[in-house]
Amino acid sequence: MNRLLNIKKENDDLGKQVNNSAKSLYLSAYKKACAIVLVFIASFNCLQAQNISNSKKYTIGGITVSGNTTFSDQTIISYSRLREGKEISVPGEDIAFAIKKLWDSKLFSDIEIYRVFEGDTVYLEIRLSDLPQLNEIKVNGVKKGKIEGIIKDNKLNKGVKVTENLIKTTENFLETKYKKEGFLNTKVHINTIEVKDSIKTPRVNMVLNIDKGEKVKIKDIVFNGNTVLNNKKLRKAMKSTKKINRLRILKRSKYVDSAYQADLGHVIDKYKENGYRDARIISDSLIINNDKTISLKIDVNEGNLYTFGDIKFIGNTVYSDQFLNRILRIKKGDTYNGVLLEKRIEDPSKPDAIDIKNQYQNNGYLFSDVNPVEVSADNNVIDLEIRIIEGKPAYFNNISVSGNDKTNDHVIYRELRTRPGQLYSKANVVRTIRELGQLGFFDAQELTPDIQNPNPNEGTVDIEYKVKEAGSSQIELQGGYGGGGFIGTLGLSFNNFAIKDIFNKKAYKPIPMGDGQKLALRLQASRFYQTYSFSFSEPWLGGKRPVQFSASISHTKQFLYDFITRKADKSRRFNITGVTLGLAKRLSVPDDYFTLSQAISFQHYDLQNYNTGLFTFGNGSSKNLSYTVGLSRNNTRIDPIFPTGGSSFAVTAKLSIPYSLFNNVDYAALKSERDEKQEILSNPNSSNADRTDASNRIGEIDQERYNWLEFYKISFKGDWYTQLVKNLVLKPSIEFGFLGAYNNDRGVIPFERYFLGGDGLGGYSLDGRETIALRGYPNQSLSNQDGGTIYNKFSLELRYPITLGASAKIYGLTFIEGGASYNSFRDYNPFNIKRSAGLGVRIFMPAFGLLGIDFGHGFDTIPGDTGTKHGWETHFIIGQQF
Repeated sequence: MNRLLNIKKENDDLGKQVNNSAKSLYLSAYKKACAIVLVFIASFNCLQAQNISNSKKYTIGGITVSGNTTFSDQTIISYSRLREGKEISVPGEDIAFAIKKLWDSKLFSDIEIYRVFEGDTVYLEIRLSDLPQLNEIKVNGVKKGKIEGIIKDNKLNKGVKVTENLIKTTENFLETKYKKEGFLNTKVHINTIEVKDSIKTPRVNMVLNIDKGEKVKIKDIVFNGNTVLNNKKLRKAMKSTKKINRLRILKRSKYVDSAYQADLGHVIDKYKENGYRDARIISDSLIINNDKTISLKIDVNEGNLYTFGDIKFIGNTVYSDQFLNRILRIKKGDTYNGVLLEKRIEDPSKPDAIDIKNQYQNNGYLFSDVNPVEVSADNNVIDLEIRIIEGKPAYFNNISVSGNDKTNDHVIYRELRTRPGQLYSKANVVRTIRELGQLGFFDAQELTPDIQNPNPNEGTVDIEYKVKEAGSSQIELQGGYGGGGFIGTLGLSFNNFAIKDIFNKKAYKPIPMGDGQKLALRLQASRFYQTYSFSFSEPWLGGKRPVQFSASISHTKQFLYDFITRKADKSRRFNITGVTLGLAKRLSVPDDYFTLSQAISFQHYDLQNYNTGLFTFGNGSSKNLSYTVGLSRNNTRIDPIFPTGGSSFAVTAKLSIPYSLFNNVDYAALKSERDEKQEILSNPNSSNADRTDASNRIGEIDQERYNWLEFYKISFKGDWYTQLVKNLVLKPSIEFGFLGAYNNDRGVIPFERYFLGGDGLGGYSLDGRETIALRGYPNQSLSNQDGGTIYNKFSLELRYPITLGASAKIYGLTFIEGGASYNSFRDYNPFNIKRSAGLGVRIFMPAFGLLGIDFGHGFDTIPGDTGTKHGWETHFIIGQQF
């Protein structure tokens, strides 16, 4: 043992000697290096001092300028700060400063100054050459349509000075641009060719060669070190970096470094969501495969599983711990989820989220601050303190609006949910933005609330709503085509009209605008009907409350649809003249998203040779006086062209007066007599005279039955919008309609019926006919020639925006839908529907309005056809707006 201890002591002593020797050598080398540097500095200073001491004063006797330049001699001499008669030192700093000054101008490619001495006088010659200007540019390797964008982005306009910096910057910009698009091997080379001509200014032609190569796709993404979460889950967490999958449409498998780096963070977030707070990326590597693809290898360290421990609130006086815990919704013992914790504290992605920060901000505490702090992590249990600084309640001081050139201030201010002196509420600010966007007068994507002058000491804040006017009035030129034929609309629709200025000549720019009223003149025509209409609406009747008044007048010519030929029979028609007056009031209960609407309408029907199975008096008239009441709720946000959240639904009931209760007509007897006459018509042994008498009597009976229309009609429609991921919106919809009779002996009227199929253009005509869109089939092809009394429709649409800019809003969509119409409840089966699926695109531009095209595939047979399925139908939508 002693021997071992001695050996250890000797080794320790030897180690100390070695360490001491190493330290001595290091210090010796360090001292020598410092000495060399000091000697060099001293030598340099000595040489410089010697040059200064050897310099001599000279007076500039003259300055000349030579070389290839378009600048005047006086300009160059003045810019160099040298002048005749000035005393300078040679050698010295004056000439060096002049050269530097000229170089800094970035106007010259070559600068030299020559000296000639005569006694104490020096004569200077500044010889220089201008930088060449860009004459022409040729871009190779990209499509012609992309060249203009490249020139604009890099400012390669004719006449620009061509410098090495310009060339290098352009090369780097383009390589980075295309690498972001997945062209990882992009190479850019720029060559310049001198232009030789009689023009003195040096010029060059530029040839820009772009070799993008092929897009680099990701063949595989492999994780190492993961045991808790498998590769599939981790790859799914990467939102933008995906490996090759030919079935995927919306996400490509190209490699973009910036997106990849962000996705590495998403991988860590995925671990945090599952309790692994300490998870980290150890390393990652990119492997180039022989097939010109790449593979990504990512090594992770998952760490340990954590759970939530005690959670304490510190600093809260306004809300109790119990109340804040109900908002936080995290309990002791829950698996730790760092991402969820942050969202429950404050979720920046959802301005109306249910979180603690919003709870304070929606109730006046603008200056509040909420911070979760980990106070302990013993035994993988994390104890938290949520530290809250509540601050003083804030009140709105000044409320202003800017950017409205056409819309009058009062139209905007009446929509504001924020008022001076009112307690600050973030929810009211968000709601105001939604309301302004729903007006349709402004670009919804550009609406921004600007919080100004927040004063925590006084508890005040100003807010300015910045709006950008968008085209709201329309010259409507709309058309659609679905297998039933073309439907066209021509009209004027002024959606921000000012009727008070209608006699003010100065207000016509080109029309009186700014009061938020709507005025429309419309002509709609197809093979089946023609409609002429005028309508007007005032959204704030009286100017104090949101009560909308509307009025419309219409005249329609309706042609009978021949179910066999699917064409209009113009010899069988009727004219309809109608008037409607309506009021719609915004409610406060259950909440102020609800609107109660009421309307009274009257239609007069004048029939000409219009005989059908249900409507048998070919020449006559009928009248319809009805009352419509509807309850709707709309909280979609924010852009009415492309809503990203919320829902809208409407329930309406249209009711006529129950004349059969008091007109003393025995409809049971009339029905019995009609049935008898119908049997005569259907009996092949009946004589022609009997048939004629029976037909005439049926017409007389129906004229009496339908002199004043008696009916009730119930409709429901609901749309929901859900943002699945950023910009990807799911829109499910459901529709239902039912037309009934008060008196079964009188029967269901032949008007107010549902016609299903096609693009749905034509909407709701004043004879009550509703054309229900169901893409993938011809117009009105899924109902019989008299229409249905019941219909239902289900739709699921997935939307993705291509651009939502002010100049154009474009989005693509895919859809699946199904629906059917029925003649009675005996036939009603909500699951026996005609199905279709397809895709389309919508384009909205202020200059043209709405443009759209849908390609729908009908999976079922059209009634009356013998095929197995209908197949493809194309539907167009065309609009124009100014």
